[in-house]
Amino acid sequence: MPELSGVLTVNKPFGVTSHDVVNRIRRLYHTRRVGHTGTLDPMATGVLVILIGRAAKASEYLSADRKTYRARLRLGLTTDSEDITGKVLSQAESLPDFSALEALLPRFRGKILQTPPMYSALKVNGQKLVDLARKGITVERRAREIEIFSLEAEPTERADEVSLTVTCSGGTYIRTLCADIGSALGCGGCMAALERTETGGFPIEGAHTLEELEDLSDEARAGLLLDTESLFADLSVLTLPPFFEHLCRSGCEIYLKKLKPQPALSCGDRVRLSGERCGFFALGEVGEYDGGLAVKAIKTFFPLDQKDAKE
Repeated sequence: MPELSGVLTVNKPFGVTSHDVVNRIRRLYHTRRVGHTGTLDPMATGVLVILIGRAAKASEYLSADRKTYRARLRLGLTTDSEDITGKVLSQAESLPDFSALEALLPRFRGKILQTPPMYSALKVNGQKLVDLARKGITVERRAREIEIFSLEAEPTERADEVSLTVTCSGGTYIRTLCADIGSALGCGGCMAALERTETGGFPIEGAHTLEELEDLSDEARAGLLLDTESLFADLSVLTLPPFFEHLCRSGCEIYLKKLKPQPALSCGDRVRLSGERCGFFALGEVGEYDGGLAVKAIKTFFPLDQKDAKE
């Protein structure tokens, strides 16, 4: 039986790590080749995109995907972890009204600088910040540019909490965003809850719970896998004739001027490379070579003799 390969969206429950989910998927799909496209903290829920089999090779190309979250911002409370699970650092006696928060939000839209929190998996000199934080060690972190594409707030049933809907670039820390908004308001704030509702074009509506997957047969679970190509749905398709496909699979660059019609691509563009017979087989990137613009495979997912296997 050929190895299963494809994409699975899981609705991660509260209280488990992303690695816990990966381990359960390994058991359910009987393979060690399982990865994911972006970690969710144990207190976070929502979409976790799981890569199975050959699809796991795509993980390094997907971390910058746009993501959407629903978060609860607890006003008047600051903690060392920037969420309600951490040690309380301060509590405010009075809180601003909702209109003050709304007036502040434009400052946090667009491209902004954000300093990664100590309680994160980011590594400094080979050590995870979270491991240092648990030892009581704080190190200097360099602010990084992120982009907040949209940011909206709504009141909740609690006077000290608001609901935030955020669409942002990869690498954005929502709990840091909550803490920064609270700081700008003068009362402090931290994240009380987080749900990822979409990542990389995969919405929560199509995600499966672990309980649902446990109840299915192996055949039914295999039928839930999406094609690896779906990871790159936002990229254009470049279909190569057999001769050029063979050269591309062999590691050669394919000059755009030799393709008819010549594709309208620019240096740095990425494309889904497809063969006339086998369909999608690799992720390609356009570069400038001695003979001009050419496309080259930067990650091949399907050797020619394996493409007929079910993903």
